[in-house]
Amino acid sequence: MNISALRFRDFRIYIIGNMFALNGLWMQRVTLGWIAWDLTSSASYVGFVAFVNFAPTVIIGPLFGVLIDRIRVQSAALITQASMFFLAFALFASFSLGQLGLILLPILSSLSGIIASAHHPVRMSLAPRLVERSAVASVVAFTAINFNLARLTGPALGGWIIANWGVGQSLFIQVLCYLPFIFAIYFLQPRQRSSGKNISEPFLRELSIGFRHVFHNKLIRQAVIITGIFAFIIRGTFEILPVLADGVFNTGAIGLGFLISSAGLGALIAGMTKALMPGQIPGRLPRLALVSAVAGTGLVPIIGNSYSWHLTLFLIGCLGFTASISAISMQTAIQVDLDDDLRGRVMSLWVMVGIGATALGSIILGFLIDQIGFAPALSWVGSLALLFLLRQVSRIW
Repeated sequence: MNISALRFRDFRIYIIGNMFALNGLWMQRVTLGWIAWDLTSSASYVGFVAFVNFAPTVIIGPLFGVLIDRIRVQSAALITQASMFFLAFALFASFSLGQLGLILLPILSSLSGIIASAHHPVRMSLAPRLVERSAVASVVAFTAINFNLARLTGPALGGWIIANWGVGQSLFIQVLCYLPFIFAIYFLQPRQRSSGKNISEPFLRELSIGFRHVFHNKLIRQAVIITGIFAFIIRGTFEILPVLADGVFNTGAIGLGFLISSAGLGALIAGMTKALMPGQIPGRLPRLALVSAVAGTGLVPIIGNSYSWHLTLFLIGCLGFTASISAISMQTAIQVDLDDDLRGRVMSLWVMVGIGATALGSIILGFLIDQIGFAPALSWVGSLALLFLLRQVSRIW
């Protein structure tokens, strides 16, 4: 197992502090999804709340990517984490005052998306700059394990708290979860920019440089396309899990927590698997990533037609595994040879495509579920996505 990243003090501080923030983030995700479903019992509204959370990343995410390449990444991390803390407090306060209704919920979800659109390039630029370049692949593996461990524990804890103590208590604990990471960031000393190039370039020119780099680099372009396809259907399916938990199986918030945690368990196993595997060959997308993307997309129609709770939990876990194997492999392929001066821009564009596709998938699936039902919606959209993905993979293979 490649544990070279843990040799660096700053990365150890980062990973421990980030563990708390990630649990708060995943608790917030399950809580917002549950509130949306509890308010309306509408798959379209659940999909809409997810869509407005992801949409800002598509619109302004690349702009933040340019900004991160121009300023001190540590300062940017403090600003984004402090913003997440205040937003979590706003959610708690508005719910406690009885104001978190049909209008305010998507507004706050959208604000959360704006903050996240800034934080994505921050986290993908900060962690690799806490270690030597030779340990960047190890950083990607460990941050993926940390993210997916929280994806396992956060939703389960959030669902249990909602069922036993209520939504308000869940929101309050989320506020507290952001404090340790804010404190940890103060002690980090990330590697500085490798050179002074592009600092004096106009903002839009730097943005165009990032787009051109993604477009002209064959490996990055392929990774972005594959990521967009599997994010649309696989991660789009994750966003309508409240409908599956309560609308199909009538298991409530606890069931939703189990579903998301099952996906997190699969993703955690994927992260550990990647960490134990030999390092990726630079300059190419691993075939395992392509096979996993195809397998995960093929699972979606099966999930739509599963009426066994335990089988569905298993399939959702498999979906989390395949999606994470693909995502970790794609990110590693891009990050390993990426210059620090381009890291914010390129990774923000990769995230933009992945999250934009997720947003589109969630709102389309939510609308179709309300119109034609859960099973037909996942069957038709999943099958079409699989055909399109197979076409793209055959070109790369």
